[in-house]
Amino acid sequence: MNDFLASIENICAGFVNAIQEPLTWEWDGRFGAVLATCKTENKEDVQLSLKSHFKSIWDNSNTEDAPDVVLDVVSHFGGLMPGQLLYTSDLNQDILLCCAWWPWGDGETFSIRMAPYAKKESDEDMAELNNKFKDWFGL
Repeated sequence: MNDFLASIENICAGFVNAIQEPLTWEWDGRFGAVLATCKTENKEDVQLSLKSHFKSIWDNSNTEDAPDVVLDVVSHFGGLMPGQLLYTSDLNQDILLCCAWWPWGDGETFSIRMAPYAKKESDEDMAELNNKFKDWFGL
């Protein structure tokens, strides 16, 4: 798990450091994810950083043929509505890092939720990973 932890930590650190406007992170217990909201003036910077740190982008039009792990994550986040995106790290690793991009109905705000996802890890290992994950985001 240590190799995966280093890979995930590098993605998180790279993403957080790349954003010009610092994001305020909080823990979203509903989805077991870190959460930040942004205004649309930061949209391009945030999306550019997400695209450079994640391997794949999913939306409601391309998940039909997605691997099971992606479908599990989409289901965990309650599906993908039009305009919502799911960014994922390397699908060949045991632990997947995912980031949900959710525009708000006001057209001015969007939220991002980032979380690790693993099917094969024990509850204890996932609790440890979530604690490390929170630490990386200052929570």
